[in-house]
Amino acid sequence: MRRSTWYLLGCVTVLALLGGLLTPALARITQVGLVTDIGKVDDRTFNEFAYQGMMRAVKEFGLKSAFIETQQPTDYEKNIEQFASTGYEMIITVGFMLGDATKKMAVKYPQVQFAIVDFAYDPPVANIIGLTFAEDQSGFLVGALAGLMTKTKTVGMVAGTEIPPVIRFRKGYEAGVKHVCPTCQLLGVYIDSFTDPARGKTAALSQIDEGADVIFGGGGATGSGAILGASQAGVWVLGVDQDEYMTTFKQGEAKGANKLLSSAMKRVDNAVYGAIKMAVEGTFKGGTQVFDASNDGIGLAPFHATENAVPETVKAKLQEIAAGLKAGTIKTGVRR
Repeated sequence: MRRSTWYLLGCVTVLALLGGLLTPALARITQVGLVTDIGKVDDRTFNEFAYQGMMRAVKEFGLKSAFIETQQPTDYEKNIEQFASTGYEMIITVGFMLGDATKKMAVKYPQVQFAIVDFAYDPPVANIIGLTFAEDQSGFLVGALAGLMTKTKTVGMVAGTEIPPVIRFRKGYEAGVKHVCPTCQLLGVYIDSFTDPARGKTAALSQIDEGADVIFGGGGATGSGAILGASQAGVWVLGVDQDEYMTTFKQGEAKGANKLLSSAMKRVDNAVYGAIKMAVEGTFKGGTQVFDASNDGIGLAPFHATENAVPETVKAKLQEIAAGLKAGTIKTGVRR
């Protein structure tokens, strides 16, 4: 081989090595910031659980952290950029309302790693992880609880706007009911608003008139209005997303708290912790991550005031179903 050929090969090798050294890599993060949706980090819902997940990671990995509590939607971009422009390597945003602002800032700051709670992008964005949840599995669990607790063999659900996550909650709920009570009758309605508790209550009371003695509220404030009204009418109720004993029922102080069986929870804390852990370990990759029973991404909230009202046989059955969902031996039958 000619000397010039060896020289060229040597140059190529050196350039390749240098290229490997100079190619940007996902460095271990040292700072993480969290931008809430409208509200505070102690709101007992997604903001608070995202904050808890972040702080768990901060403590475990020795990170610096800060948070910004959003006051109004027009502040989303400004709040995110406040972190991105001051050296924060990772930013957590909370909720689908921040979807557009998060994407805009991710494009502007491609070196920053982002995670957004309860939202995903299609096509994916290279430096954003969308933290989504298996609503069908969470719904399945509360459906099984409803089917095990009903005396009338009729259960209901008041859902919010008919969008994919809500549809998955409803279908999962119905599948869970049928899993334990094949003869149960299912009542359900979609309401085209997440912010109408009065309509939610009216719908729940209508289902009670039709014989329902368990009501699942799956639609933001609309669903919360449904379970408040239904619980105060004396029937069992089930909450959604986070532990509604702490929110809707004001830590048990609101009338009807003794009728809240549980809530179909999304473990936002575990999801946020997991995203930060990936960024710390250098395994961060943009795309969508689904949190389900297999990675403790969903589950039932504590029984609280109804602890003694739920028979041990029911608790054992729920544990069996949860284990089956986690192992994959029980399927909801709901497409994601």
